Amino acid sequence: MRPHARTTLLATLLALLCAGVLWAAYDWFQGRYLRAFSSHTAVFSGDPLRLPEHLAGPGAIRVVHFWDPACPCNVGNQQHLAELLEHYGPQGVQFYAVQKPGSQGQLPSTLSNLKPLERLPGSEHVPASPAVAIWDRGGKLAYFGPYSEGLTCNSSNSFIEPILQALSDDRPVNAINTLAVGCYCPWANEAP
Repeated sequence: MRPHARTTLLATLLALLCAGVLWAAYDWFQGRYLRAFSSHTAVFSGDPLRLPEHLAGPGAIRVVHFWDPACPCNVGNQQHLAELLEHYGPQGVQFYAVQKPGSQGQLPSTLSNLKPLERLPGSEHVPASPAVAIWDRGGKLAYFGPYSEGLTCNSSNSFIEPILQALSDDRPVNAINTLAVGCYCPWANEAP
């Protein structure tokens, strides 16, 4: 075999090997971290939700973030939630977090101002996460549902800013039953 042919064959084999390694890495990454966009509809009904006794009644606007540490959809709204904390926290809006029962994990340091709630009455009926519940100054549930529709959440497609602005301006909001399509994970633990 001539040296030029041997070099070409070696380069071709090396290129095929690299392509195979890249394909395997891509396939592993896709299977581990990428998930198809869930186009199923989630129905959020806030009727059973109640604030705990120590938070119920008139007071500040209260935002409760429902999250599951194992849900990859949380990443899509964490930056947005940090922006909400930064903007509305100084205005007196109180932010809380309810972690999916039985799950383990912690929020990133950018969300350290969220006060953890062990349990929220009615939260066992939350259909999916991430989700948010907002109570007005009178202690009435004003909104329950997702942060937005679609794969990701930011201030341009969020439902939350208009609701917080309306409540800050003392305008009534009643959006406790919502229907949305987005990136959500089931809240209830699935039966074995």
